[in-house]
Amino acid sequence: MALVDLVMPKMGESIMEATVLKWLKNPGDTVKQDETVLEIATDKVDSEVPSTADGVIEEVLYQPNDVVPIGTVIARIRTNGAATETPSPAAVPVEEKTPEPVTATVAPVAPVTEPVAAAHPEHTVTGIGNRFYSPLVLNIAASEGVSMSELEHIPGTGNEGRVTKKDILQFVQNKKSGTPQPVAAPVQQPAETKPAQPATASSQVIERPSGSYGNNVEIIEMDRMRKLIADHMVKSKQISPHVTSFTEADVTNLVLWRDKVKSQFIKQEGTKITFTPLFIEAIVRCIKKYPLINSSVEADRIIVKKDINIGMATALPSGNLIVPVIKNADQLNLVGLTKQVNTLADAARNNKLRPEDTQGGTFSLTNVGTFGSLMGTPIIPQPQVAILAVGAIKKRPVVIETEQGDSIAIRHMMYLSMSYDHRIIDGSLGATFLSAVARELEHFDSHREI
Repeated sequence: MALVDLVMPKMGESIMEATVLKWLKNPGDTVKQDETVLEIATDKVDSEVPSTADGVIEEVLYQPNDVVPIGTVIARIRTNGAATETPSPAAVPVEEKTPEPVTATVAPVAPVTEPVAAAHPEHTVTGIGNRFYSPLVLNIAASEGVSMSELEHIPGTGNEGRVTKKDILQFVQNKKSGTPQPVAAPVQQPAETKPAQPATASSQVIERPSGSYGNNVEIIEMDRMRKLIADHMVKSKQISPHVTSFTEADVTNLVLWRDKVKSQFIKQEGTKITFTPLFIEAIVRCIKKYPLINSSVEADRIIVKKDINIGMATALPSGNLIVPVIKNADQLNLVGLTKQVNTLADAARNNKLRPEDTQGGTFSLTNVGTFGSLMGTPIIPQPQVAILAVGAIKKRPVVIETEQGDSIAIRHMMYLSMSYDHRIIDGSLGATFLSAVARELEHFDSHREI
């Protein structure tokens, strides 16, 4: 008999932790290799974790809603193999903890950090004082100017009171808005750990009195994804100075062409053609002309991306939005774009997106017209520097200029808007790019073949 460690898998380059949503197997249950054991969620997408061996679930180390660092052992599986068959690659680097140099430098806290580290050997976190913080939390604290004394007073909602990404981002938001901060409960360690803090006054702001809402209200708790969306939107506004430009396009040729070929397209390609791949095709052409739109900002450096990966905002059945990414969109023809768009949209609606399906975007498109809006002011998905919104296509009387003179005709018109990061994209470039996309749509070849 041998024990095999099941570790939290790496879900992407920028993802450092994941939340346990639900265990599909419990201790004592038999499991086969590659059979799903639990469901997890990151700030990008939900996913499933399969078993790495045949056997019986020996123990489960985390509960639903716990936030677990990548590479941490989350369960153990008892197999019939020999002990030599149970390599534990993730456990080896995790054992290389840093408490020893920390305790050597800060001698007074050594008696506290040593037993805590021993109690949780699988956590890839760093000990400071009497509390432990993940590398992600420490990085956010450093970038946002949060001192260690402030960090020690942040209430933690994670496992055993650990400060999570959500906790420190909420602290930063409250600090910037001037909202009084709640104070963490004192750690139940040695009596001399900290003198009594004046927490009685601050602790009163943890819960707002119910009377302040009035009686005729309904209180709805945000679900996990809505909280993540809220965090991302606030973060984007804090990072990027947003500017939005608007224009309109006569898309009559495009609309009439699609109406003409959509039945043939389904018979020939086995999938329907929507307006989205046509919009993406025009965007890709314009990005090639204005590559700075396809970039990101790191400190005082501009990173211009050579790959053109287009994110497309997609509505989920819950009403939330997710942004799957079409990789190397410039290398796909219209049929390839259409199939990618439909595949990713179907996967999003059925919660089948993989973590990599939402990563690596360099420019995004959102169709606010799907919901009846004429135009919108979208928020940039970080670390991109621009996002384009297309509104509803409406028939309107417009003036047509010809060599024979002006005339009024009924045309299919659409508003376009683009929000961009004013740190590196000036109004001239933003407006020029947006106008170029509009011209591409207006000059659509109505005689093109599928």
